Amino acid sequence: MLIDCHTHLWSQKDHLSAEFLADANRMRSDPVDLDVTPEKHQAAMQGVDRCLVFGLRARHSGVDVPNDFIADYARDYPEKVIGFMGIDPTEGGVEQEIERGLALGLRGIKIGPIYQNYHPMDERAQPMWRLAERHGLPFMIHQGTTFPRVAPLKYANPILLEDVALCYPEVRMVIAHLGHPWEVETLVLIRKQPHLYADVSALWYRPWQLYNSLRLAYEYGVTHKLFFGTDFPVATVEDSIAGLRALPELAERANLPEIPRETIEQILHRDCLTPLGLD
Repeated sequence: MLIDCHTHLWSQKDHLSAEFLADANRMRSDPVDLDVTPEKHQAAMQGVDRCLVFGLRARHSGVDVPNDFIADYARDYPEKVIGFMGIDPTEGGVEQEIERGLALGLRGIKIGPIYQNYHPMDERAQPMWRLAERHGLPFMIHQGTTFPRVAPLKYANPILLEDVALCYPEVRMVIAHLGHPWEVETLVLIRKQPHLYADVSALWYRPWQLYNSLRLAYEYGVTHKLFFGTDFPVATVEDSIAGLRALPELAERANLPEIPRETIEQILHRDCLTPLGLD
């Protein structure tokens, strides 16, 4: 089975601000088309069996994807798509929006403290953590760097999630992009905390950094807590798979410590739904 645990759905025109798009293009030498219609998403996901889909609600950074938009799409493809709701603790009404998201059929929560401008243990976030623990809702968390100029790095280090894990030990969390560029912190954190995981999305185009991260994960014995994801539309399924499968050969050519091919295949075909309570 191939599960993409990290994909986006949004309208570039309706859900992303001009400032957000300008910052995205400023940070890339090859501008990416961020517009993701349901049709484009379906076409991109032809090669996977299941996928997690979300937007983001972060007005501070110029992103506001309504949860109804995600729910409508997930409802159209129930055998393949699992929708996550976007929650922004800085907006208020957190408990009501989570209950509404549940009523819409959404099964997890997407947050990004760096995008939303708050510390993960901010008092405004406590109702979100409490309710998620009560309902068994898993999180996809962008806990790492990002491109908008207004997004504060001081809220981005994955280590900040340790206090959350200690206060809410039953909450399941996936740290997106291995917490880039704090991959080491992410690995030691998921090694310690039983319900913390990470995905390897949007990392294949930095092969040296990804090699070092996966080699360290192998040495720490935590590759079983890594999930496959793409970060579509930033990366495709095909490129992400090829990039991961190229790492053992990279190590062989450079006479570096190995990353076994079977380890890569295990990451690619890992069942992320069962540990997240989504099976």
